[in-house]
Amino acid sequence: MTPTEIQIVSRLRAAGCVFAEDEAALLEAEAGGAELEALVERRVAGEPLEQVLGWAEFAGLRLRVLPGVFVPRRRTEFLAREAARLAALAAVAPAAGDDARIPVVVDLCCGAGAIGAAVASAMADAAGTVHLVGADLDPVAVQAARLNLEPLGGVVVEGDLYDALPAELRGRIDVLAVNAPYVPSEAIAMMPPEARDHEARMALDGGGDGLDVHRRVAASARSWLAPGGALLIETSERQAPVAAEFFEKGGLVARIMHDAEADATIVIGVR
Repeated sequence: MTPTEIQIVSRLRAAGCVFAEDEAALLEAEAGGAELEALVERRVAGEPLEQVLGWAEFAGLRLRVLPGVFVPRRRTEFLAREAARLAALAAVAPAAGDDARIPVVVDLCCGAGAIGAAVASAMADAAGTVHLVGADLDPVAVQAARLNLEPLGGVVVEGDLYDALPAELRGRIDVLAVNAPYVPSEAIAMMPPEARDHEARMALDGGGDGLDVHRRVAASARSWLAPGGALLIETSERQAPVAAEFFEKGGLVARIMHDAEADATIVIGVR
């Protein structure tokens, strides 16, 4: 460990960073001199490490993250894996002799575009492709998502849920992946300061029971999904049965999936 890194570790520990050694190494690898000092000051002040570095690791990818943008969580990799699996199934030719089709994948409430990027990358690894669209109401998130998704051939649009989507996608979406906010409003104050103070409120606050956006998404999803298309939404294990009821009321066949290792829960609804 270099003398500079030792000093940085000490400052990070004093600021309450649990993984001070790992963070110091990442910061020192990112910059030097005055630029490094500026990064350390931002981290010591409580800004999320990913926003300070300008990138986050997600599903084996390094994604751009801008200040104020929701930082992709590792638990969301569970939703991304299932979305990629469903996209691959949608790409399979429906009958012998037919050409494989290009599935339509929408990353709604996309933030930095982590889910969309993971799906597109997984499809590319399997020598496939997707018609990828990301959408978010936060203009800074849209900016970050464009940095991550446009190099993969994706398009990112700004607006409120389905209002943002091109009309020609109605009835054609094979995979509608959504990481909408699901923290109840009164619980925001109990979140870690890194999230509460440095991520957009709209990316965290899900309303009274945390499921306001889930209700809206589920109510209109059927008209946007292709026959056999699927809506996937991340939620908490406690909220999942309620969210599944929204899916059923919206005309979808719902099921709940949980990954204990990642402590991740998703609800899937199929048209």
